[in-house]
Amino acid sequence: MKKEDINIRDPFILLDDGKYYLYGTRGSESFTRKATGLDVYVSDDLEDFEGPFVVFTPPSDFFSDKNYWAPEVYHYNGKYYMFATFAYGKKMGTSSLVSDSPMGPFELLSDKTLTPQDWRCLDGTLYISQKAEPYIVFCREWKEVKDGRIYSAKLKEDLSALKEDPVYLFSASDAGPLVRKFMFNKYVTDGPYFYRSETGRLHMMWSTHGPKGYCQLLAHSDNNEIDGKWSVDPKALFDKDGGHGMIFKDKNDTLKMVLHYPNKVGSEHPVFFDLDDENGVLSRKDQNR
Repeated sequence: MKKEDINIRDPFILLDDGKYYLYGTRGSESFTRKATGLDVYVSDDLEDFEGPFVVFTPPSDFFSDKNYWAPEVYHYNGKYYMFATFAYGKKMGTSSLVSDSPMGPFELLSDKTLTPQDWRCLDGTLYISQKAEPYIVFCREWKEVKDGRIYSAKLKEDLSALKEDPVYLFSASDAGPLVRKFMFNKYVTDGPYFYRSETGRLHMMWSTHGPKGYCQLLAHSDNNEIDGKWSVDPKALFDKDGGHGMIFKDKNDTLKMVLHYPNKVGSEHPVFFDLDDENGVLSRKDQNR
């Protein structure tokens, strides 16, 4: 299967033992009233993929049956951990799941969700500090707070639960002219993800809705750590109706970004870009030509 034929949102790449594992939200179930699982696609070259292979099927007593969103998988302390968003009632949150293989099956590790269960949260990502401390960074949804927010929270070492209460980082409207109001006159935060440059500069990718549609933005902290003061970069990484991306290095050590495009239900697919990292400044190579 060609990458253009894979209908997913929120793509995430894990490079493990010479294989690329592509996870994401099933396009066919992304906004339906029923979700039945999560998948992975496997590739040697990021062009041709095998799959989908089911990596998570909810047990009969699972707490959620809709909106299985944004799975991210990490090889951490000898196991594979998935962070994924699940909806329940009028709430939603990010849970941790665990497996011995990137192919799954993944089983629930957290007690329901890692994020506060009385909040409407989504798109949790794993961040490991320079002191080797694990954190979850997640969004509190615009439907609940009007101006979408991003929070961090320290995790227990086994990623099963929060170790400390969430700490507010910034809101969608802090992006100024790069952000536009979405449905019901509200601002969106989606898909945080972290990358540290060789200079030590810490980048947080995140998405919102801008003048040209869904977009991929960057934010930075003043001390290059999670507990710094965060500000939004004045230039978007991608601003033409695509986003919820992440950054990885391929087999050749080339820095890449993947995101879904277009942001149109039924048409979304993964798109890859090469990135430049010049003295801690990230940019797309195709923009620099």
